[in-house]
Amino acid sequence: MGIFEEEYPSLESYFRSVILFGRNSASYKFALARSLLSLSNQKNTFISLEELSVPFSTHITEHLKINDKQTTSRSSTFLNTCRDFNNGSVSQAQLIQATEKYGFVNVLDAFHNVNNVALPIKFFDVVKEGRKKGIVLTDDIYKINESSQFNNLDFEIEGRWRLVETAWSLDLTPNLLTVDYDNKNNTLFINSEIRRIDITSSREGLNGYQKGKCFYCFDNITIDPSSDDLADVDHFFPHTLQSMTQINLNGVWNLVLSCQSCNRGIGGKFAQIPRTRYLDRLHKRNNFFIDSHHPLRETLINQTGKTEFQRASFLRDIDKFAINKLIVRWEPIYEHEHAF
Repeated sequence: MGIFEEEYPSLESYFRSVILFGRNSASYKFALARSLLSLSNQKNTFISLEELSVPFSTHITEHLKINDKQTTSRSSTFLNTCRDFNNGSVSQAQLIQATEKYGFVNVLDAFHNVNNVALPIKFFDVVKEGRKKGIVLTDDIYKINESSQFNNLDFEIEGRWRLVETAWSLDLTPNLLTVDYDNKNNTLFINSEIRRIDITSSREGLNGYQKGKCFYCFDNITIDPSSDDLADVDHFFPHTLQSMTQINLNGVWNLVLSCQSCNRGIGGKFAQIPRTRYLDRLHKRNNFFIDSHHPLRETLINQTGKTEFQRASFLRDIDKFAINKLIVRWEPIYEHEHAF
C-alpha cells in the first residue's frame, strides 16, 4: 500500500487507497466514498449529517437488494432499518433519521485511516460540536472532481464493493475463494459449490490498481462502458499461448488494462510479448492486489505463489516459455510519466 501511495503520489492514489486497501468490516466506506464524489460538485462545503444521509443510505439500500451481507458483524441496527425501508415497513424520513443516528458512528473517523495509518491528506473534516453535526469538504475532494480520473472512481468503488460483499456472502475462508475471468463477457466471477456468481466488470475490478492508466504507456484510460475510448482488457502474456500450457492465462495475475492504441493500434502489442522490463511492472501491479484484502489477494497468491520471490520467479518462467513460442518482443512507441 505504501508504494502505491508514495512512489508517484497523487490525490487519486490516496482516494483509491481508502477503497482498495485496508481491512473491511462493513461496506460503509464504499457508500461514503460514492457519496463524497456525488457531493463534490456542489458549492456548499458544509454537509450536515442529514444531507449526507440521503446519498449514503441510498447506496446502502441499493446494495442490500443485490447482496444482504454488508458487514462482518452479526447484527446492525442501521442495516436492519435499511432492510425495513426496502420492504416498505419504514418511511424515507425514518430511514434518514436512523442513518443520521447510526450510520456514521465509525466510518467518518476511520475513513482516512488505511491499515491503521492516517493519510497525509483529508477529503473532509468532521464537525461534531454545536447543534449542526456533519462534515466540511476540503479542497482536495474538489480537486478530485476536476481530475481526469474522476469519472472512473465511481466505477472502481462499485467494483471493489461487489468483490467484498460477494466474499462475505459466501462465508468461506479467503484461501478457498478464487476470482476467475470470463474472456467473452469481460467479467470477474466466483464459482461456488452451487453456482457461478458474476461479481463485476473486469475493468472496474482492475482499474484502481493501475491508477487509471494504461499499463504500458501510462496514458489516461476510461472504464466508462459508454465511452468510445473504453480501455481494453489485455492478456499480458497473449491468450493464444493457452493451448500450449497448463498455466491459467485468464488468471487475474495476467490481466491488465490497456489503451486501445497500445493493444491494437498501429504498432500495437497484439500477440507479442512485452519487453522484460514490463515484468517488473506486472509484478508490482500484482503486489498491489496482494496488499489489498480478499478475494483478489488470495486469488493472486494461489495463482502465482505465496512469497514475493515465488511470484517473481513465476513471471520469469512464464516469460521464458512465452518468448520461445512467440519470438517477438514489443514496447509502446511512447510512455507518459510513470504512475507506478
